[in-house]
Amino acid sequence: MQRTIDWMDGSVVIIDQCALPGTYRTLRLDTVDELIDAIARLAIRGAPALGAAGALGVVLAARAGGAVSEEAARVAKARPTAVNLSWGVARALAKLPEGVDAVLAEALEMLDEDERTNREASRLASEVVLDLCGRRPLRLLTHCNAGRLATVGWGTALGVVWHLQAGGFVDSVLVDETRPLLQGARLTAWELAEAGIPYRVLPDNAAAAAMSRGLVDCVLVGADRIAANGDVANKIGTYGLAIAARHHGIPFVVVAPQSTVDYSIPGGGSIVIEERSPAEVTHLAGVAIAPPGADAFNPAFDVTPASLVTALITETGPHPA
Repeated sequence: MQRTIDWMDGSVVIIDQCALPGTYRTLRLDTVDELIDAIARLAIRGAPALGAAGALGVVLAARAGGAVSEEAARVAKARPTAVNLSWGVARALAKLPEGVDAVLAEALEMLDEDERTNREASRLASEVVLDLCGRRPLRLLTHCNAGRLATVGWGTALGVVWHLQAGGFVDSVLVDETRPLLQGARLTAWELAEAGIPYRVLPDNAAAAAMSRGLVDCVLVGADRIAANGDVANKIGTYGLAIAARHHGIPFVVVAPQSTVDYSIPGGGSIVIEERSPAEVTHLAGVAIAPPGADAFNPAFDVTPASLVTALITETGPHPA
């Protein structure tokens, strides 16, 4: 299976997530500018995939010569909330004194490591889910996309679904559409269909109603940045899901690699939240759905307090330990 992001013949090669589900295509990115554009328009997205993109951005900069550190800083700032992006840049940049080949070797190791890490995190999380819910076919609810498209090649929260399905423990998955850019309806549903797992897409504002009707056994989400105290920044709408899950007594489980934990931030109040263009809200597929000139509040992420998280699992186990 093709990786979401990879290095091939001197170029960064990605699955273009803006084209799915209608078209499956790959893009070759040969410059830092092309990589930054792909990150900004979400052709590359998902915290672990962004970590890989950060490292490969340093490779592109180092191979081009010039002010590598300045170019690397531009990559790191392309999206401010996902800590993996700056983490990937810093890790690859640390190898620059050893030469371009050392930078590339580090980036390639990070690609392999990402898949191993997320397989282990999701494996551990799948056992936590079964402990919480019982070893039976489960009705799961997801938000945004935390599958292979959000990582190099496996997935975090959706990786849990792959493990549970292999054991015969998935009844079906409810997929939040994830407004305004529909990563759930476009990407998660596509991955589940590809895997042959029963699913239904639902509007984000129907999730609480589904819980109230007994249609959800567990909520599974990923994360873009985790504060030292366990507060979780994830796609906008995650906080509301956590509140609804707590009200209905449903486990709310977060799955992410350890690299997503930012120990420099004590709590979620210090996490910078990216705000995106109002046009993403006021337009749908290029068609206006609000009056001309309408403004919009369009944060890409929100912060869920650790007190609402039933379990937060990385490849090393529960966090905070």
